[in-house]
Amino acid sequence: MPLDTPLDPHFVSTDWLARHLGAPNLVIVDGSWHMPAAGRSGRQEYLERHIPGAVFFDLDAISDPATALPHMLPSEALFQGAMESLGIGRTMKIVVYDTEGLFSAPRVWWTLKAFGAVDVQILDGGFPKWLAEGRPVESGKGAHFPASFVPHLDRSWVASMDDVARRLADRSAQVADARSPERFRGDVPEPRAGLRSGHMPGARNLPVNAVVKDGRLVEPAVIRAAVAAAGIDTSRPVITSCGSGVTAATLWLALDVIGARPAALYDGSWTEWGGSDRPVATGPAV
Repeated sequence: MPLDTPLDPHFVSTDWLARHLGAPNLVIVDGSWHMPAAGRSGRQEYLERHIPGAVFFDLDAISDPATALPHMLPSEALFQGAMESLGIGRTMKIVVYDTEGLFSAPRVWWTLKAFGAVDVQILDGGFPKWLAEGRPVESGKGAHFPASFVPHLDRSWVASMDDVARRLADRSAQVADARSPERFRGDVPEPRAGLRSGHMPGARNLPVNAVVKDGRLVEPAVIRAAVAAAGIDTSRPVITSCGSGVTAATLWLALDVIGARPAALYDGSWTEWGGSDRPVATGPAV
């Protein structure tokens, strides 16, 4: 069946994907990733069951090996090799999902787009919705077919620690931090050992659970209200951040949905900042 165009530019429905299973030029990507403390393996769960034909995008493996920071963007050469080995072509229709509904899939979606993928969307409701509807699954390693992906990383999408420090200091951009209010205020220890608690001075807290409910993105009106409540002005540049650059991509997705695409994503996020000698603030945003 030829691929018809979904009405939503960010998501495809489970009905749409079920109709197009096995279609040429379509690649389904399981982008599941879990926090280290969860004791879960996205790859192992993929091998146990996944949407038929899906390939597994390993966020930790497809990353920069030259840094100790988790899942930082890799070089273009490394990314090209990984995508072509998975049969992911730059101009193919790519549908990404994860086992939580909407947790790590946005990071994979954002990464693919940053490297120049032409047509990438997220499965609305993810694997939980697919399973709840009794859709087919398979186990084992999915079949990989030859594909071409010549990446062109849009470096303007990625903020470094120096970029963030400079833009907070001169107030040329806002930082939206996706971590929980308790972590943002510094009330609780960070889940990664060795990191200070708190936030970047001048950052704003937009917890990811304010824009995601039951594994799905909330309605645009709710996103707009959450953004306003966080004190973020969508007419000005926004840099998204979180603990390690994963849920920062969910904020990117949410802002993009309401027509306020961020200026950049801070790839190192709090893992880098909180482990450095940069200034740290505690308490609510001021």
